[in-house]
Amino acid sequence: METGPGSDLQLDELPVTTTAAPTDSYSSYKDNLIGALLAIFGHLIISIALNLQKYSHVRLAGSKDPRSYFRTKTWWFGFLLMLLGETAVFSSYAFAPLSLIAPLSAVSLIASSIIGIIFIKEKWKPKEFFRRYILSFIGCGLAIVGTYLLITFGPNSHEKMTGENIVKHLVSWPFLLYMLVEILAFCSLLYYYKQKNANYMIIILLLVALLGSTTVVTVKALAGMIMVSIRDTLQFGYPIFYIMFVCMVATAIAQASFLSQASQLYDSALIASVNYILCTTIAISAGAVFYLDFREEDVLHVCIFVLGCLIAFLGVFLITRNRKKPKSFEPYVSMNPMPGLQTMHDNGNAIQPDFGSSFSYGALASNDSLSEIYTPATLPVVSEEASSSLPYKVLDHNKTE
Repeated sequence: METGPGSDLQLDELPVTTTAAPTDSYSSYKDNLIGALLAIFGHLIISIALNLQKYSHVRLAGSKDPRSYFRTKTWWFGFLLMLLGETAVFSSYAFAPLSLIAPLSAVSLIASSIIGIIFIKEKWKPKEFFRRYILSFIGCGLAIVGTYLLITFGPNSHEKMTGENIVKHLVSWPFLLYMLVEILAFCSLLYYYKQKNANYMIIILLLVALLGSTTVVTVKALAGMIMVSIRDTLQFGYPIFYIMFVCMVATAIAQASFLSQASQLYDSALIASVNYILCTTIAISAGAVFYLDFREEDVLHVCIFVLGCLIAFLGVFLITRNRKKPKSFEPYVSMNPMPGLQTMHDNGNAIQPDFGSSFSYGALASNDSLSEIYTPATLPVVSEEASSSLPYKVLDHNKTE
């Protein structure tokens, strides 16, 4: 009887100790829906902004307007829309898990493929419609189906992004092992790309994807800490906030640099599809390791989520497969240069040969110093006895024995 109060006290303390562990972890389909809608809205606005800026460039290139593109109202309107879209995408990471937001960038490719035909007025003939565009519309349908599966069966684990929780994830053994593997892979790819001149598209885009996984991890941390600061307590006093901010800016700049190098070597449509597949795959892996996005998900939801990713990947590939390659602007008439002649431009797009310091009018060089092998052939002329001094050379075609 004397031990009764002590046992009751222990029983009363048990619920407190067991429920104190997962206080920062919760599930919310409402937050998932808000984050997904913000991401879709942001990517849609970004695609419209990019097409507006492209429209501004096209109008200036086809007119005699001497203004620069950044002095036009259309370009600045597109720039403001891009800022709005990027803000929406950044905010979406504060509501939904990283593994759910990362694949939704397919919305930007879907919107760009449709707006490119309607807004930019890319020409297509009825005879070539089924041959060139039917796969693109099938790809849009598949990407929409994949996006629906991603939102419906995506991970639903949420956590308060406080400074303590982020540091806890940062020093965890799974993430440290993941970062070690990622750093080794990045250094190996960078060595082959820089030292061995392995300018393969897959190597460059793998570098972009590895950097992108770090970018989205830092974006998720920053967005979550800002949301916690608005709702609860300020998180700006933690050094991890500023460390994440520096990593986000540095990796974003490095991504832009590698993407610029890839765009100079390969087709932009192919880069868009491959980059989406690689970046999404590695970003989902980073979210699963760092934020433990799939810790409370069952096997069925994970399998359907993976199926949605594969369907979205196939849709994006079909969208970009038949996209027409843009023709670069050429200031001169495009013809094949004469073999063996040096041209005025290194890329060989112009037909005007350079012949040293000879006089030239505009972009056309004179042919005063042509070598004998390029002199025009002289037609045979029959000599006449009436003229003693002929203004042209007489050729003798008598056969010599």
